[in-house]
Amino acid sequence: MRRQFALLAALGLSMLLGTGCSHDTAVSSPDGGLTLRVAERDGRIGYTLSRGETLLLDFSTLGFELRDAPALRDGLTIDATARTSFDQTWEQVWGEEHFVRNRYNELRVTVREREAPGRRFDAVFRLFDDGVGFRCEFPEQPALGEFVIMDELTEFRFPQDHMAWWMPTREPYYESIARHTPLSRMDTVNTPLTLECADGTYLALHEADLTDYAKMSLRPAGEEGTTLRCCLTPWSNGVKVYARTPFRTPWRTVVVGDTPGDLATSRLMLNLNEPSKIEDTSWIRPGKYIGIWWSMHLFQETWAQGPEHGATTENMMRYIDFAAENGIRGVLAEGWNVGWDGAWTKNTDRISFTQPYPDFDIARIAEYAASKGVELIGHHETGANTKNYEAQMEEAFAFYRKYGVRVVKTGYVNVLMDGKELHDSQYGVRHYRRVIETAARYGICIDNHEPVMPTGLERTWPNLMTQEGVRGQEYNAWSPDGGNPPEHTTVLPFLRGLAGPMDYTFGTFDFSNPVSPFARVQSTVARELAHYVVIYSPLQMASDLPENYAGKPAFAFIRDVPTDWERTVVPQAVIGDYCVFARQERDGEDWYLGAVTDEEPRTVEVALSFLTPGRKYTAQIYADGEGADWKTNPYAVEITEREVGADDRLTIRMASGGGCAVRFKAQKTE
Repeated sequence: MRRQFALLAALGLSMLLGTGCSHDTAVSSPDGGLTLRVAERDGRIGYTLSRGETLLLDFSTLGFELRDAPALRDGLTIDATARTSFDQTWEQVWGEEHFVRNRYNELRVTVREREAPGRRFDAVFRLFDDGVGFRCEFPEQPALGEFVIMDELTEFRFPQDHMAWWMPTREPYYESIARHTPLSRMDTVNTPLTLECADGTYLALHEADLTDYAKMSLRPAGEEGTTLRCCLTPWSNGVKVYARTPFRTPWRTVVVGDTPGDLATSRLMLNLNEPSKIEDTSWIRPGKYIGIWWSMHLFQETWAQGPEHGATTENMMRYIDFAAENGIRGVLAEGWNVGWDGAWTKNTDRISFTQPYPDFDIARIAEYAASKGVELIGHHETGANTKNYEAQMEEAFAFYRKYGVRVVKTGYVNVLMDGKELHDSQYGVRHYRRVIETAARYGICIDNHEPVMPTGLERTWPNLMTQEGVRGQEYNAWSPDGGNPPEHTTVLPFLRGLAGPMDYTFGTFDFSNPVSPFARVQSTVARELAHYVVIYSPLQMASDLPENYAGKPAFAFIRDVPTDWERTVVPQAVIGDYCVFARQERDGEDWYLGAVTDEEPRTVEVALSFLTPGRKYTAQIYADGEGADWKTNPYAVEITEREVGADDRLTIRMASGGGCAVRFKAQKTE
């Protein structure tokens, strides 16, 4: 049952401004720390953002290039302004925080052309204590009905050449290793984009509520390269967005913080999305899963039919037994359905989402899983053939519902959808939304791989539980560059992770790779455990083979760690070096901590002030053991216990490429 506590203050303040001179309007964050000003300068509309006396964004203009019509950029004036304030605390269905405060001051600026045809739009700015979101809204009007956006002219003009963590748009599916350069040396980049300012301030640029629009990228511009301009993903014909009034763009977001942890714990993006459209969310449940997946990336089994076929009835029952014995909710099977044989990525029209291979008896498997208290995790790999998928989608979800499947992992392997359109174009955005909404009607949750970058849509459609859009564990099985370096997961929470949950699929206990010895999981056992806390997803996979977990005491942490949280804190972090996350289990007293380092061994002291004062906890510590090293000895793990409280400090020693995981088990009170 939802509990919401709302205070809505609408100030209805609106004043008509003259049109013959320049106007300047301002709005501050509720705590007064941030100030945003909107102005008209030489017929263009722009904004500035300041934090105290520090200018974060210099005058940055707004506007649109349209097809077969004059641009909406020059000859503009401010017609009117209105201000409102809002303060509400809402409950997440699942998340990194149970309750989220949504408090902002809003400035709505009505903009129109001075000359005919007098087109108009509203620029809406919401200022939170930790940043700003802004969007443009086009009301119905005689001079603007159907229209085509060829470019969005939004700017972010920085006064300095800040250091940036970024991912290039030219690498597909957002599966990149982050770069770290000055702004001026960036390529065209995906968002989120994270900036480290010289004064110690951290900024993150992204977007929220991406609905019927194209994904935004950013490219450096101007002589100094410190201005970033919006770059929308086009349709194959060059159009960026097809629109009809009333129409609104996604929110463009800037999060501001003193530490990397401030960025990771911001809920600004979620607050800019609409509340849940699913009334009864009782069927949406976080959890962990295992599956027939890693063996195929190691080339031990195959997706296609044959003597090494992985998704067989007997193999599934073996995984189900392991899940039942260890309290793991779900089991995934990939390669269960007709369509994987031969050059399947070129013959995607042959994929069936309701016809199992002969050696996969789904009725028998589903009955066996139910008898063991385990759920099947479904799999729909589309090969990015959206037309084939949409033609079968209703029948496919009905088929899965018949067998009690509540979660489906979708995939879109192929750089172009239907051989034509990009995943993060308006075409792709529309398709993904159809899938999410259709799945919701059948009571099915989605784990979307090869997605459009998340923008907080999980608030509106909480059955969209997690997504890939990250260079994940599979690269450690076969990537020619050897796999993901240890630094990778010290950056992800403060870059890709700012967009939303990541299905990274960690949990390796066996680091051997005889088929592809050039690649391996670049980690330690303790670090793999820590990832369950550091990298957030409401659905977390224990990705290794069941036999590699058998008899391993460290597996107890994977069994215990939740995937749904009451509260999250980041005690320490240096992006690219190390980070420490701590999370309290939802509706419980226990806390969990994860710490990971890059290639350098580190010792950090962590204050345990996040624990409940006056309460004692048993700290179950899974640390890198003597001689642990991600290259030479990833298996050494030391498991110890000690009593701690909120006034204590914990010394965490991490080996090269290593980490530490801790469960703080609350002791019973008298």
